[in-house]
Amino acid sequence: MSTRIALVALLMLAGCRQSASEISFPQADRDVAPIVSDSFSTEDARDRVGEAEEVMRFAAVKPGMSVADIGAGEGYYTVRLARLVGARGRVLAEDIVPAVRDRLADRAQRERLDNVAVKLGTPDDPRLPAASFDRIFLVHMYHEVTSPYAFLWHLREGLKPDGEIIVVDADRPTRRHGTPPARLQCEFAALGLTRVRQRPIPGADAYFAAFKVSGPRPAPTAIKPCTG
Repeated sequence: MSTRIALVALLMLAGCRQSASEISFPQADRDVAPIVSDSFSTEDARDRVGEAEEVMRFAAVKPGMSVADIGAGEGYYTVRLARLVGARGRVLAEDIVPAVRDRLADRAQRERLDNVAVKLGTPDDPRLPAASFDRIFLVHMYHEVTSPYAFLWHLREGLKPDGEIIVVDADRPTRRHGTPPARLQCEFAALGLTRVRQRPIPGADAYFAAFKVSGPRPAPTAIKPCTG
C-alpha cells in the first residue's frame, strides 16, 4: 500500500467517530487567546534561530515515523517534519479554518510532499485516526483551544501506545498567547496524560513539554477541571 493511499484510509477511519458536540465536557476556568493569524512568525526568522530543528530534536523525531501537526497554519512544521520523516514516514497536517487548510494542501502539492495529508478538524476534535501517531505536535496553539478537555479527550486517542504529545508554548498567561507550564500539566493530567520531560527554549520565554498516556481515558463527566 502506498503512503498516499494509507493516509487517505486513516482519514476515512477518523471521520467515523462520535462528534464532540454530542458529548458534554467541562469548560476550562481560564482565558482563551483569540486566533490572530495562521502564522506565528516568518519562516526565515524561525529558521535563523533553528527553532524547528530544536523542537524536532527534543521530540526525537526519526525517519519513518508518523506524526501529526495540529493547528498547522501555513505549514512551517508540516514541511520540515515531512522532510525529516522521509518517504517511509507520514505527516498529517490539521487546521480548523477551511481556507488555511486549502492553502496548506496547495503548498503540499506544490512542494511535492507526497507523505503529507491535510485535513480539516474542529475546535473540539482534531479528528485523528486512532493509535496512528508516534508524535503529535501542538506548536504555539494550545492557548487558542476553546475546549481543552474535549480537545485532549479526542487527541490522546491518536497516539500509538508509546507515542508522545509535544507542546511548544510561551510561559505567560493564556490571554497573552501563552500557557503557564503548571496549568498545562494540570489540564493534561485531567485526561490521563503525564509530562515526561520539559525544558525552556533558549533565548525565548517559551518551553517544550512532552506528554504520554499514563492512565485510561476518563468518561467526560468524570473529568476534574483545573481551577485557579
